[in-house]
Amino acid sequence: MEVLDGLYAFTWQSFHENNCNTYFINREKKILIDPGHDHLFSHVADKLGELNILPSQLDYVLITHGHPDHLEAAFRLQHPSSMAMSREEWQFIQQWAGSNYNLPPPDLFLEEGPLPLGDVTLEVYHTPGHSPGSVCLYWPEHKVLFTGDVIFNQGIGRVDLPQGNGAQLKESIRRLRKLDVEILLSGHGEILAGKEAVQENFRFIENYWFRYI
Repeated sequence: MEVLDGLYAFTWQSFHENNCNTYFINREKKILIDPGHDHLFSHVADKLGELNILPSQLDYVLITHGHPDHLEAAFRLQHPSSMAMSREEWQFIQQWAGSNYNLPPPDLFLEEGPLPLGDVTLEVYHTPGHSPGSVCLYWPEHKVLFTGDVIFNQGIGRVDLPQGNGAQLKESIRRLRKLDVEILLSGHGEILAGKEAVQENFRFIENYWFRYI
């Protein structure tokens, strides 16, 4: 679905398989965010094909965090695409993947602050809690926030996975709430559109879910 001019959401709606939502920015550079599981990548490839885009034409593949349902397919896209995640998350992956996996390193590390990619500048926010090196990406030009698994429509990311941390997740969410957001694009579930709807969701998260983490 086209969220706005040049921004597409490939939402995952299967009740039988676990995969994430994938987002595609088609501007001067072609940017894919969270390509999902490798064995389910045909979903993303088909959606790109509907836009007459080949996976080999992608310039950047950005990873919000290193859980397999967000990360796996990035390795098939790396070279010619440049793959990026935070340094903290790469270290986390190395720790938990172990020596049995010879995973190629990212082409660049996402650091807090502006991330210019052609005519698009995203702002990177370090948002630990669901995982130690999770990042969210904010596109101020359109007031769009890509949240990975930090926050969803009516929900939050799990903190019971390795190196999850409830206190850190709360602080990350409080930081994100200060942003001027009109479209919230999460790693799973529905798109949330409208400034008041986004703020109401933040209020619900703090009033309800903060009691349980």
